[in-house]
Amino acid sequence: MAKYLVIVESPAKVKTIKKFLGKNYEVMASNGHVRDLPKSQMGFSPENDFEPKYITIRGKGDILAKLRKEVKKAEKIYLATDPDREGEAISWHLMKALKLEDKDVRRISFNEITKTAVKTSLKEPREIDMGLVDAQQARRMLDRMVGYRISPLLWAKVKRGLSAGRVQSVALRIVCDREEEIDAFIPEEYWSLEAELLAEGEKKPVTAKLADKNGKKFEIHSKEEMDQILSEVKDCTFAVRDIKKGERTKKAPLPFTTSTLQQEASKALNFPISKTMRIAQQLYEGVDIKGQGTVGIITYLRTDSVRISEEADAAARTFIEENYGTDYLSAGEGTKKSGTKIQDAHEAIRPTDISRVPSEIKDSLSRDQFRLYQLIWKRFAASRMANAVYETMAVNIGLGDYTFRVSTSRVAFDGFMLAYTEADDEKPEKQAVFKSLDENTKLSLVEFQPKQHFTQPPAHYTEASLVKTLEELGIGRPSTYSPTITTIIARRYVTKENKNLYVTEIGTIVNAIMKESFSTIVDEHFTANMESLLDSVAEGQVNWKTVVSNFYPDLEKAVQAAEEELEKITIEDEVTEEVCELCGRNLVIKYGPHGKFLACPGFPDCRNTKPYYEKIGVECPKCGKDVVIKMTRKGRRYYGCIDNPECEFMSWGRPVTKKCPRCGGYMVEKGNKLACADEHCGYTEPKEKEN
Repeated sequence: MAKYLVIVESPAKVKTIKKFLGKNYEVMASNGHVRDLPKSQMGFSPENDFEPKYITIRGKGDILAKLRKEVKKAEKIYLATDPDREGEAISWHLMKALKLEDKDVRRISFNEITKTAVKTSLKEPREIDMGLVDAQQARRMLDRMVGYRISPLLWAKVKRGLSAGRVQSVALRIVCDREEEIDAFIPEEYWSLEAELLAEGEKKPVTAKLADKNGKKFEIHSKEEMDQILSEVKDCTFAVRDIKKGERTKKAPLPFTTSTLQQEASKALNFPISKTMRIAQQLYEGVDIKGQGTVGIITYLRTDSVRISEEADAAARTFIEENYGTDYLSAGEGTKKSGTKIQDAHEAIRPTDISRVPSEIKDSLSRDQFRLYQLIWKRFAASRMANAVYETMAVNIGLGDYTFRVSTSRVAFDGFMLAYTEADDEKPEKQAVFKSLDENTKLSLVEFQPKQHFTQPPAHYTEASLVKTLEELGIGRPSTYSPTITTIIARRYVTKENKNLYVTEIGTIVNAIMKESFSTIVDEHFTANMESLLDSVAEGQVNWKTVVSNFYPDLEKAVQAAEEELEKITIEDEVTEEVCELCGRNLVIKYGPHGKFLACPGFPDCRNTKPYYEKIGVECPKCGKDVVIKMTRKGRRYYGCIDNPECEFMSWGRPVTKKCPRCGGYMVEKGNKLACADEHCGYTEPKEKEN
């Protein structure tokens, strides 16, 4: 009979861990949280000192009954939930739900599911860390306050089913702010000049770029300015002024954190954030490797640390020396020293055994598991390897008052790049280099290549770049990035097209309400400061109820103020002149997940609905019919002809009635300006202020 009971979170871990422990141990799973605040109410009140009221989660009764049965048999109980705040809180909830106060209960945690890590954790059990538990309780209650007090206001203002969140609303605002920047952006014209040059004795020309005038950088804004430069240099000859040779070092990358793994998997593998986390969870919990059985092949996937344990660092160095050579070993430690033990949660994401080479276990993994594991393995190996070294050469070539430059680089020592290169790494320039070049070399012009360009607006956020921004601003933590982005997409506040995130009409409305009535909550600095406070709670420096009790009054005051405003500005169904062909009533404008639509007010007796096209009072530049607001299938707004598909006119910017005085084309709104839709024209003028 088993003497010891080990309780983990996920059923996937049970088989892996049981194999390590033997017949004296029974391993069971709680399937995540077993208790939570009730869904029907807030679950706490200021009158009761914010004491949370927890209830058993629906469907968890049978699991708890089975656990209680095993608890009675066990001499000792080990709570082995995940090594983070959420895992610590689950262990604490299990203590309460199973009434383990009088039992011999110990908390164990491990950063990787390997035999060594699991057995070491059993030798070093500890008490539940109430700092981590309280930080999780505070986060849960803060999120509950925001969600339960603000969401009903959004239902009244826009439609049922919408929600607000302490982190999700900030993420939505960040995307909305970028969208406004893009909408207001006006392209500016600029030119560049390149010269194809042939050196004496060479067969292939090289391209030199115009760099400066009289030693100072300058910009070319128009064709007239470009023509002026070309006329100034038409009688000048090219001459080599100086040659600079040097060396540039590219540092080896740090091993992955949750954020950097999500970003790189998005760029290199085209994985959505949620997919990256799902597959990483599988690799962490255990996969069946031929000849080895079920074993976790990466360390814990939710971390913001780049620290590596001394054992893993030593193993990696031995592997690199044996497989790549001593020259490829990094000179330094490549990691921050820490005195913590093996169950320390703050270690980077890495393979549990570097000798488990991806190609050797490929047959045991699915295609996506293999690709993600290979990415993690290569990044970790590279982090222990030497820096790459580039040889660089810059040739400055004079032409009158102007300087043209040829820059080249080549890899002198590949270092860590032998194992790994990032998806957006700069590629060494491949253009031909002069074989023998000095200041007396004669150069002849093959041709000038003047090129027209236009400045580009800021890029739309992708999931990867939004995660990077959230991390840089200190908003959320490794465990929150994926659910936050998943939520704003699921709520249809944001839509994803070709990796880019676009705000929908519903998202714009919700963001406007949040900024107007709850500006503090969607303020990135306030949210980042709240994360710091939660960290202080986890470290035992701040009482969690102090954080909650300080936040609640301000939120309540804002909600009460908004409720008074909402009574005046609640959106009513707008009656249209269009008649329902089924029952004769006038159709009304309703809001749906994809924006506005026409519906019969006789619902549910009459269920007739039709697309709603809002006219903007502008004639189609192609056919003269009305331009209307339309939505893509994913909810992104654009402007198109009402006669589509016969007329194919569409514009992302809002067209106006005024024609461009320069070229006669149609103009669109760009923030506080009007701009010609043809960026090659480039005409702009201030927009008249509306009364």
